[in-house]
Amino acid sequence: MSEVKPIRVLIVDDHAVVRGGLSKFLQVHKDLELVGEAENGAEAVRFTRQLQPDVVLMDLKMPEMDGVAATREIRSKHPKVHVIVLTSFAEDDMVQGALQAGATGYLLKNVSGAELANAIRAAHAGRMTLSSEATEALVHAAARPITPADELTEREREVLGLMVDGLSNQEIADRLFLSLGTVKFHAGNIYAKLGVDSRVSAVTLAIQRRLV
Repeated sequence: MSEVKPIRVLIVDDHAVVRGGLSKFLQVHKDLELVGEAENGAEAVRFTRQLQPDVVLMDLKMPEMDGVAATREIRSKHPKVHVIVLTSFAEDDMVQGALQAGATGYLLKNVSGAELANAIRAAHAGRMTLSSEATEALVHAAARPITPADELTEREREVLGLMVDGLSNQEIADRLFLSLGTVKFHAGNIYAKLGVDSRVSAVTLAIQRRLV
């Protein structure tokens, strides 16, 4: 049996102390591998192109290019690379901006080591992880209910709810006793009705607008 490759992680933070702490954290997890460190968003974009990490741990407030701009750039050019925002701030507009830019997760720097490791693994699998503060910020940012949600069928709401819970399409299929193709069909309908083009966007909208 071939050995499972570790998840390649790029750390982006303008504080050397933070980068050092995250580097030590990654070293204790055999399934996680540090491939590089960047001190601003511009470096993050360049290093992502050069090093091809699986997951980027991204600070937000940095010189030259902030984390939101860097996340947007990385996700547009390298859609298979997932970005987890790791910051000290959870203001409504910052959370919204990061997720709209394509971040797969939003965590605060007081997160535990176990929670961060699990978030990296989840992001690598395409599942979103949000801190409770980030979830609350999304809810606060919801100015009005979204009408397309009224068009969702009961089954589509059920599938969307399991997406929010972090289940993959295959796990949703197993839970609901459906075929994988049927789940993908429901997911496509959900995206169309909500006016989004990805699972991350659908989950973000579902949390923000309290659709499930």
